[in-house]
Amino acid sequence: MSTAVREVSVFGDAIQYFNEAAANLEIEEGMRRILTHPSRQVIVSIPFQRDNGEIEVYTGYRVQYNFTRGPAKGGIRYHPGVTLDEVTALAFWMTWKCATVDIPFGGGKGGVTCDPNVLSLGELERITRRYAAELVEIVGPDKDVPAPDVGTNPQTMAWFMDTYSMHVRQSMPGVVTGKPLEIGGSRGRVEATGRGVMLVTAAQLATEKRTLKGQRIVVQGFGNVGSVAAMLLQEHGATIVGISDVTGGYHNEKGIDVKSAIAYAQEHHSLDGFRGGERISNAQTLELPCDILVPAALEKQLTGENAARVQARLVVEGANGPTTPEADHVLHSRGITVVPDILANAGGVTVSYFEWAQDRMGYFWKESEVNERLKDILEHNFEAIHSMSKARNVTLRTAAYMTAIDRVVKSLKIRGVYA
Repeated sequence: MSTAVREVSVFGDAIQYFNEAAANLEIEEGMRRILTHPSRQVIVSIPFQRDNGEIEVYTGYRVQYNFTRGPAKGGIRYHPGVTLDEVTALAFWMTWKCATVDIPFGGGKGGVTCDPNVLSLGELERITRRYAAELVEIVGPDKDVPAPDVGTNPQTMAWFMDTYSMHVRQSMPGVVTGKPLEIGGSRGRVEATGRGVMLVTAAQLATEKRTLKGQRIVVQGFGNVGSVAAMLLQEHGATIVGISDVTGGYHNEKGIDVKSAIAYAQEHHSLDGFRGGERISNAQTLELPCDILVPAALEKQLTGENAARVQARLVVEGANGPTTPEADHVLHSRGITVVPDILANAGGVTVSYFEWAQDRMGYFWKESEVNERLKDILEHNFEAIHSMSKARNVTLRTAAYMTAIDRVVKSLKIRGVYA
């Protein structure tokens, strides 16, 4: 697939989901125009020196989609496939994700087109610091608050925070979230997205008078989100029958020892060679017989081509945008429930909000308190969205978007349009 086609389709999918939900709300055309255009798109060049002395130049992006409900909020992605259109779509989704769980942020996202797996620690630090320096004027605790995403981690956030702090000549831990605990991070943040996946999965099962115990679950993607979700789901009684990462998938009908898989992946930097299950392809992972499928890798994994072969009865989106609109319609027509990304993986941004608030207070909570507050927010908003889904006879995705759009539109109307 060409880059041009891919760029159109990523943001196109996001807009399509918005339009389907907005059709169920009485929204003026002018409001729709505002909400389907990003507030700001920034492209920067990132020159840096390789360890061998050569100079290279990468391209970085930061999209601030909407500020209506608060500072822009969203991760920074380091991946070879990063494009402006992908980052715009991800910032668009972040707008609705923050509104879905009713936290005071708008939507943002950033990225650098690079492969972090072939870069040394020193090279990654130099890239991050130059990227942060290029964004100093437009980010900050009251402007835009980045966080980790694919290819980045707490160390990346530490470098970003330090660079920003040096430029503004004061320590500013609240400029990013997902930092190490030693410099203002929140307890429970690393596990938050995966924990959220577990919590909303349990909440959905409760509406069907089922529990996690005995559920056969496949998790596609074994990064921070997928591995933590798999571990917590297993701890709550589920059997993880399939896992995968970029190197391929592994199937074991009797159950995979998730902690062993995590230890293996940490030691070998991937699951390649893992012996805890039968080796299969990533595509086959999505089509394994199971009760619940958790796509927790990248966007556009479930498509119109493979959705008919999904054997799960419940799909919980751990990744952003893993299901195309065509696949969504196929799954719905087959009676498969989908818990959408803007609710299912909102645990990360919720605890990022907690971290941001703790940094501004200078007072930090116990991990049990963080986890309890996360549970309260996700379960409360899941209940509201599930009730709307039933009352309006729409899917959970449409109900989540309707809830989020309504919250943003109300805020926008109260603030008014500055022109």
